[in-house]
Amino acid sequence: MSINPFQQLIGQPQAVELLEQVIAKNRIAPAYLFTGPVGVGRSLGAKCFSEALLCLNIPPKQQLLVQKRIRERNHPDLLWVEPTYQYQGRLITLQEAKNLGITRKVPPQIRIEQIREVTRFLYRLPLEASRALVIIEDAQTMTEAAANGLLKTLEEPGKATLILLALRTDELIPTLVSRCQKIPFYSLSYEDLIKVLNEQGNKEIVQDLEIISFAQGSPGEAIIASKQLQNIPKDLYQRIKKIPSNQIEVLELSKIIVEKLDIQTQLWLVKYLQYYYWTRFKNRKLLEILEKSRLYLLSYVQSQLVWECLLLEILSVHS
Repeated sequence: MSINPFQQLIGQPQAVELLEQVIAKNRIAPAYLFTGPVGVGRSLGAKCFSEALLCLNIPPKQQLLVQKRIRERNHPDLLWVEPTYQYQGRLITLQEAKNLGITRKVPPQIRIEQIREVTRFLYRLPLEASRALVIIEDAQTMTEAAANGLLKTLEEPGKATLILLALRTDELIPTLVSRCQKIPFYSLSYEDLIKVLNEQGNKEIVQDLEIISFAQGSPGEAIIASKQLQNIPKDLYQRIKKIPSNQIEVLELSKIIVEKLDIQTQLWLVKYLQYYYWTRFKNRKLLEILEKSRLYLLSYVQSQLVWECLLLEILSVHS
């Protein structure tokens, strides 16, 4: 009996139906773009789709082994690409940087060297499956050179399928988006959100009403929020939630934020403040200020300068 990998993907019926249809009709496109909020199942969807494609025409007894190799990311016909940092002449992922105790003031990126690796990977024929698969996480972090390099690869992918994961289509160059079949992912219902968190053993998170509200239908966002709140010192967390009373306090708080928090936590904090200020003040101007600051942080503008400008603008709105 064949195993259905999409059973793992809870709360995304449209994505599952679209992907199952392309397999059933044997109309597998050269490239797909999975879009949607953080933590709603895009990466899991890519894994499920990979299992389905790499298990095609394989006896059921062998499918479990193939799925295990995909989960461990050691299948010879699957290349999984994540944003990286440059460190001592090599590229390391965010998780590898954390394991090494390395902190950076800028987010990781998909780099041209990684796209060249994709090109080399696709240059050879698949070793075991009928096609090769490449999954690119956080495709919106691609450098300009990387995006242009990938565009050339998509023109002649050979016997391969590429899956790009991104938050929104407008964060990628239009010519890249136009070459992909788009698969939308959406926020989960409250029931599905709770179901996923419980199945993953996150019962403490389920009981935290603020985190559940902040997550807005994203199990991954709820888990990230729980971890990030542990990274922020409690006194700093309470201070951040209060609007500064003067410019001196703005400068002091900005300095502390940059000293105490790495760039990933700062980016998460901006997102949290968007939620917090909206529930408290219902002021769209504050949301616009925070979103602008988030984009500056992603654009590698000096963090302390971003926080100083952000807090000064918030102070001026409420003065």
